[in-house]
Amino acid sequence: MISLAMARTGRPKSEKLVVTADERAELERLTKRARTNREIAFRARIVLACIDEESNVLVAQRYRCDRGTVGKWRSRFIKGRLDGLYDEPRVGGPRTITDEQVEAVVVKTLETKPEGHTHWSTRKMAAKAGISHTMVGRIWRTFGLKPHVSTSFKMSPDPQLVAKVRDVVGLYMNPPANAVVFAVDEKSQIQALQRAQPILPMDLGQPERQTHNYIRNGTLDLFAALNVATGEVIARCKQQHRAQDFVAFLRELDEHVEVDLEVHVVVDNLSTHKAPPVHRFMLRNPRFHLHFTPTYASWLNLVERFFGLLTDQALRRGSHTSIPQLREAILAYVASHNDRRKPFRWTKTADEILEKMRRFGLRTQQVHG
Repeated sequence: MISLAMARTGRPKSEKLVVTADERAELERLTKRARTNREIAFRARIVLACIDEESNVLVAQRYRCDRGTVGKWRSRFIKGRLDGLYDEPRVGGPRTITDEQVEAVVVKTLETKPEGHTHWSTRKMAAKAGISHTMVGRIWRTFGLKPHVSTSFKMSPDPQLVAKVRDVVGLYMNPPANAVVFAVDEKSQIQALQRAQPILPMDLGQPERQTHNYIRNGTLDLFAALNVATGEVIARCKQQHRAQDFVAFLRELDEHVEVDLEVHVVVDNLSTHKAPPVHRFMLRNPRFHLHFTPTYASWLNLVERFFGLLTDQALRRGSHTSIPQLREAILAYVASHNDRRKPFRWTKTADEILEKMRRFGLRTQQVHG
């Protein structure tokens, strides 16, 4: 009897990557060009990683890319060496702008400002660089540059920042057994705004239109507790958000939760949450545990995500003639949310958050010396 043994087939083993000292030095130089050519810098980092690591999978995991991408640039470098890292010529008309001109535009955008102005425009940069304003726009889009955009930030000075981040994120990602975790906060001073003219409804080819003028009909405060495990929201509307109002809301949570469960409450550093009435409530109710977010880090409170949805979907475009009508609209939205509730999924670990904050702090120090 003749038996045929079939050879096993599969993905070929990654080819060993060897570089000279000059090539390694050039690769390391290319990795430092991330501000002007991020793609080349990324490819150079992949090749450097492949020198010491034969597994494409491990390199891909390190740089959070596909293993096919790692294999592509490993092979391109082996075949073409340093030239293999650059894109091959494409079909079409010849380029009208050089790499040096592109780099000059990027560097000027990042490191300079036009005299008498706070930021560059495409036409000012075009006049400075000697190219068209449409080409400047294309360069900015390619490198993700938006000189006209400015955002704000606030670094937390809390001396217990690390401990509080780990505490709160730990409750979200690994909640304790036999316990309920609530993210609690107040949305204060919600205005009952009535549009001065009737709202014109949306029509074919025409969006909804509202007058810019409005009439103020008072304010109310919303207390909300988001059940982290289920996504259910417990909400109460009140005229003020004093310490006694917060305690009254905690009593409602106490009645809502089964008596044999611990209650963990995530709150921010508002003075209302640390007032004497709150301390007395905590002493009388030992199953309650308060967990404070770091100073200026209310974004860590998961209920803020619900407040964002409430504002976008129920408040911003609403017109309310009275406080009772505003309260009815808010509670109707909460009821609708609870009918289709599902938990918000927290994805960032404490280590990832702290590392991002560390990098941002280092960048701030580098910019301002």
